[in-house]
Amino acid sequence: MLKSVITTTLLTFKENLKPQQLFAHFSDQPWAFWLDSCDSEHQDCQVDIMVFQPTITLTTTAKNTVINHFDQHQKLIKTQISTDDPLSLVDHYRQQVFAQYQLPARQLLEQSLEQPLPFIGGALGYFAYDLGRQFEVLPDTAKQDIDLPDMAIGIYQQAIIYNHKNQQYWLVCPSNIQATLTEFIDNLVQSPLLPKAAFNISNAWQSNIDKKAYQKKFKQVQHYLLSGDCYQINLAQRFMAQYQGNEFQAYLALRAANNAPFSAFMRFKNSVILSVSPERFLKVNQQGKVQSKPIKGTRPRSNSPQLDKKYANELKNAVKDQAENLMIVDLLRNDLSKTCVAGSVKVPKLFDIESFPAVHHLVSTVEGVLSADKNASDLLRGAFPGGSITGAPKIRAMEIIEQLEPHKRSVYCGSIGYISACGNMDTSITIRTLVCKPEVENTNKIYCWAGGGLVADSEVASEYQETFDKVNKILPVLADLNG
Repeated sequence: MLKSVITTTLLTFKENLKPQQLFAHFSDQPWAFWLDSCDSEHQDCQVDIMVFQPTITLTTTAKNTVINHFDQHQKLIKTQISTDDPLSLVDHYRQQVFAQYQLPARQLLEQSLEQPLPFIGGALGYFAYDLGRQFEVLPDTAKQDIDLPDMAIGIYQQAIIYNHKNQQYWLVCPSNIQATLTEFIDNLVQSPLLPKAAFNISNAWQSNIDKKAYQKKFKQVQHYLLSGDCYQINLAQRFMAQYQGNEFQAYLALRAANNAPFSAFMRFKNSVILSVSPERFLKVNQQGKVQSKPIKGTRPRSNSPQLDKKYANELKNAVKDQAENLMIVDLLRNDLSKTCVAGSVKVPKLFDIESFPAVHHLVSTVEGVLSADKNASDLLRGAFPGGSITGAPKIRAMEIIEQLEPHKRSVYCGSIGYISACGNMDTSITIRTLVCKPEVENTNKIYCWAGGGLVADSEVASEYQETFDKVNKILPVLADLNG
């Protein structure tokens, strides 16, 4: 019996739809996600991935993962609960769903898209920072006041891929539903969009660590550093405000202001995630080539070209920032070596300057080759969460973070991304990421975080200011929507 084939179909629309215009038709659907490269000239701006109507969802809280199965009309048909390793469950259900299909040849995909198609259906969603508790023994003292799973992943049989190079849309799906899905998308795009309520912040942003508290925690970090507990510790503060209106409107404003290559919009039944992350965590392709691009080192942007160039040059030659970056590069080399071929882990780029609308960043590139007996999930498990947002050594830094930060990090400093049916994976580090919780205590609450790596020669004033530099194109942008 012949298997149904995963097909790639070029989508054509009467109007020259931009990705944000297309996804607007999906943006109110639970479990509709958009991995968005934005419209930037950044080297990692290549494709957008839009998914909707998952076949299976997996949500992990504490030690339990709830697995929901849906029919083609999104009617819940079965629920299971498992205490197995969450990433193993993602692999199991991804493989189970796609075992019934014949996957397209890579060469064919390269010809059709002028580059390898990264996602042909598979697992897509988020891995929150606290998912790390599944893989390491960590203290549990910070307050958990945002009700979100530690992992939320959908298994998707269909996706829309937008290729920025040739500005084409491709529908990826099983051949037996290709005609139905194409008609569904055409009808959806042709139907008028309902007006979305304007987004506005209802009160001033409030931090969970004021300046005095930050200074106190900074001193505690210095004590740990000088005592030899760690070489570097990431300390973050969390901002919270109340809001009204449609979250997708907020996302559109954020993406326009940030042009971040690893942006994402994710809607769930009771929450929305808005991410404008500039940082790749882990990427692996079908040939097993692994890449990570840790960020460590920041300077603000300026409207003055002379001053802006001065900031970039200052960062490029900053010995302290280079030392911080090198610590994380060494940490990642160790993490990647757990699952990569011995001797394959290299650092082809060290201390590159990458510039974004809000800040200049110091970025390095770490690469390796995945061992034949390992897969993308093994790589993710071995390196999670990313060292650039913990410090080094990682586990001790995470213990100190749990002690010093008053609230758990939720999705912040976790990861968003996909594991394709063909084995490809690409994930971000969820910095510059916000969580919206509608109707929490009869209000809508929005949360945003900013932090930085502290070392022995860090200065408290500049480190505190850096947290505000990082959200300079986020908090004011949303506040400006109030008019």
